[in-house]
Amino acid sequence: MLVNMPVMALLLVAAGGLAILLTSGNVMIRGAISLARCLGVSPLMIGMSVVAFGTSAPELVVSIQALWKEAPDIVLGNVVGSNVANILLIVGVAATIKTLVVPGGAKLRKDCIYLLVFTAIFVVLCWFGEIPGLLGALMVVGLVSYIIWSFRRSRKDEQLSAANSEPAEELEEKPLSLGKAVLYTAFGIGGIVLGAYVLLEGSVQLAREFGVSDVVIGLTIIAIGTSLPELAASVMAAIRGHPGLAIGNVMGSNLFNMFGITGISAAISEMSMGALLQVPAQMVRFDLWVMFGSTMLICVILLRGWRIARLGGLAMMALYALYITVLF
Repeated sequence: MLVNMPVMALLLVAAGGLAILLTSGNVMIRGAISLARCLGVSPLMIGMSVVAFGTSAPELVVSIQALWKEAPDIVLGNVVGSNVANILLIVGVAATIKTLVVPGGAKLRKDCIYLLVFTAIFVVLCWFGEIPGLLGALMVVGLVSYIIWSFRRSRKDEQLSAANSEPAEELEEKPLSLGKAVLYTAFGIGGIVLGAYVLLEGSVQLAREFGVSDVVIGLTIIAIGTSLPELAASVMAAIRGHPGLAIGNVMGSNLFNMFGITGISAAISEMSMGALLQVPAQMVRFDLWVMFGSTMLICVILLRGWRIARLGGLAMMALYALYITVLF
C-alpha cells in the first residue's frame, strides 16, 4: 500500500501511526475507567473483557486470514506467540516505564487461578494434536460464560466495597456518563487498532527502504505488530496510574486468544473447509510450555503481591528475547 513512497513520507506515516496510537490510548483509558465506574465493576474487569477483546482484534483477523490462505499453523502460532509476548514483552515494557503495583486480595487470586486453569486446559487440548469444530464452539461458549460470570461477581464485589481499593487518578473534573464512556472506549480501541496498522505499514516499508530483508522484518516488526494494541493499552494504563487495567488487559487478551481465537478458528476450519485445526508438533514440544511457564510467572508475581519494578521489567524483556533467540 505504501510502496515507492519517499523515506521522509514513510517517516511521517510511521510517526502519524504512533501519534494515533498514543492519543487513542489516552482516550481509551479515560473511557474504560469511567465505564468501570458506571457499570460498578473494577478496572481489572474492564481490562480483562472490553479492552482485552478489543485490542485482540488484530490477532483474530490474522488467524482468520491464515485459515483462508490454508496456513493453519499460523493460527496457533499467532495465539501462543501473542500470549508469550503479552506477558514477557508487554508487561515488561510497561513495568520498565512505570513500576506496576497491583493490589492483591481474593478477587485477584481467583482471576489468577482461573487464568492458570484455562491455560492448563488449553495445553491439554492442544496435546491431542487437533481441535474439532464442536470443541472450538464449546471453547467460545465457555469463554463467554466465564466473562459474564466474572462481570456479575465483580459488580457484587464492588458493591460490597466502600470504595475501590485501586488508587486511581482523577481523569477529569466531571465523570463521563455511561454513553460517553462507551463512545470513548470504543473510539479509543478503534484508534489504537488503526494506529497500530498505520505504524506497522510505515515501519515495514521504511525497513525495506533501508535494505532490511523480509525475513528479519517478519521476525521483528510484524511479529510485534499484532501486539501493539495491547502494548499501547497496557503502557498508557500504567502511565495513567491504573496498573489493574494494564494487567487485566494482558490476562483477558490471553484468555481471548486461547479460547476465543482458537475456538472460532477451529469452528471455521471444520465448517468451511472440512478440516480439523491442527496443532504443530513443535508447539506441543516447546512453545506451549513457554506460554504456560510465562503464565505461571505472572500469576506467582501477582499472587505474592510483588511490585514489578524497572529491573523486573527488563528481566522479563530479556526472557522474551531469549525465547525468540532459541526459537530461531
